[in-house]
Amino acid sequence: MVTIEAESVSKRFRRQTIQPHTTLKSAVVSLFQHRSRSVEEGMFQVLQDITFTVRQGQILGIIGRNGSGKSTLLKLLAGIYRPDRGTIRVHGRMGALLELGAGFHPEFSGRENVLINGIVLGLSKREVRQRFDEIVRFAELETFIDEPVKTYSSGMYMRLGFAVAVHAAPDILLIDEILAVGDETFQQKCFDKLAAFRRLGKTIVLVSHDLATVERWSDEVLWLDSGGIQARGEARRVIDLYRQGAVAQEERIALAAHHRIEEAVQDDTRLETSNRWGSQEVTIVAVQMLDSTGHERYVYRCGEPMRVVMHYRVHCQVEEPVFGLAIMRGDGLWC
Repeated sequence: MVTIEAESVSKRFRRQTIQPHTTLKSAVVSLFQHRSRSVEEGMFQVLQDITFTVRQGQILGIIGRNGSGKSTLLKLLAGIYRPDRGTIRVHGRMGALLELGAGFHPEFSGRENVLINGIVLGLSKREVRQRFDEIVRFAELETFIDEPVKTYSSGMYMRLGFAVAVHAAPDILLIDEILAVGDETFQQKCFDKLAAFRRLGKTIVLVSHDLATVERWSDEVLWLDSGGIQARGEARRVIDLYRQGAVAQEERIALAAHHRIEEAVQDDTRLETSNRWGSQEVTIVAVQMLDSTGHERYVYRCGEPMRVVMHYRVHCQVEEPVFGLAIMRGDGLWC
């Protein structure tokens, strides 16, 4: 049985440029200018022609770079957004954990927010009261349940939100990176609950940048990039494709950055410059990193062979020159 159907779903948003207004006249003029703009002006496409299905009892992982449309897709599935084109059909009660503390009123106590959120998720007041003690125990908030949630830490927010969502007994659970907030002990409780959901034949859609978690739990993985589906299928295969794509992009960025630095050094004819230091008796013209086939690359996996080629110019005689190579981590730590 299919529980989620998405067919040719597209979504776009308008870029909002807020201009400060110093007078009532400027505000009115800006309003009419905004209304006169083309509907297409300032729009950007987030998702384009997304089609997929999720079967009952299946766990679908969604991966992709920041800005690829993962969270927007979950909000479309949850009914928070409506698609501009295409259709989404969901069969069953939905539970969603999309944002930390979403749906909580900061001035209300944890007890009051449990009641409100339970009703929003489709439970009756009686059902919420019957499950209340179990929800609080799961969230480990017995001491603080009558305190206003504005005094809660981010971990307490997450624990309460997850506890309410899973105890509402949804047929479909949407999770957007929310498990990354909890400590290790609570994360294990959450994973135990997900395992119980899987045994009960519940459907789960999981968005996470933690690829190990996605691979461990997902029956299938969907890779989004630039608003479209790049691949979908068995978890290991799609995650490997995603990693290959990420490495290729990183290589392009690193190569472009290296060439910008190289051009800055080669174009410099002054001795006093931020690009150079030392006595200038010998100046480095260019440095290249070559792989085993002789191709220029600047991203390598652990254990790969690499050759460093240094081009330099000697301005006067230097006895017994010594060349040094420093390896530094991305955060600047000298390895």
